[in-house]
Amino acid sequence: MGVFGAGVDAQLSPRSPTPNPSPPGRGIKRLPKLVHPLHIRNPFPMTILSDRWIREQAQATGMIEPFVEAQRREGCISYGLSSYGYDARVADEFKIFTNVDSAVVDPKDFASNSFVDRKTDVCVIPPNSFALARTVEYFRIPRDVLVICLGKSTYARCGIIVNVTPLEPEWEGHVTLEFSNTTPLPAKIYANEGACQFLFLKGNEPCETSYADRAGKYMGQRGVTLPKL
Repeated sequence: MGVFGAGVDAQLSPRSPTPNPSPPGRGIKRLPKLVHPLHIRNPFPMTILSDRWIREQAQATGMIEPFVEAQRREGCISYGLSSYGYDARVADEFKIFTNVDSAVVDPKDFASNSFVDRKTDVCVIPPNSFALARTVEYFRIPRDVLVICLGKSTYARCGIIVNVTPLEPEWEGHVTLEFSNTTPLPAKIYANEGACQFLFLKGNEPCETSYADRAGKYMGQRGVTLPKL
C-alpha cells in the first residue's frame, strides 16, 4: 500500500491509542443566565408610600394633624390625601419681606425689620419678593421615613415657587413654607388652601441617628419659624 494508505491504516489500527472523549460540557464556556430586570432584588430599596399607608399612619400615630383623608378641590386650591402624597394647606400667618428699612437678610443674624407680619386670608406678595408662612398641619415623621416637598402646579403656573427643605426622620412640627414671587406683579397666596405636596419615602432600614436623636434646632417648631444658628 502507498504511503497514503499506510497512514490511513495506522490511524484506523486497533492498536492505536484512542483519545478519551471530553466529558460533556468541558471546554464549553457557559453564558450567564439572563434575569429579567423585574426579578432583580434591590438590596437598598427606597419606596414611595401610598395613600393607604399615609392614612394608617395619620390615624394611628398622628403623623399629620389635622388630617384630611380625601382630596378637596371645590372652589379652592386642592388639599388633602392624594395617591402617593399629601397636599398640605398654608395657614393665615405670613411674614412678608420688605426693604423699607434697607435691612440686609443675614441667615446668621436675621433682622426683625426685614419683614412685616400679616394675619390674613389672602396674602399679597410684592413683585420679585418673598414671604414665609407655615402649614396648617402639624407633622410627626417616623424614624425610617424621609419626606420631600413639591410645589402645587396652580401656583407654579403663576410664577410662585414654594420651597421646603426635607422633613427628616423623627422631626416634628409645623412646616415653615417659603413663597417666592418671581413675577413683576403682586401675587396672592390663599390661606387655608393647598400650598404644596409632601411625598413620603421609606428607607431600607431605620436610620442610625434621627433628627430627634441629635436634638435638631427646629424640633417641635410651631408657627412661622425664622432661621436659627
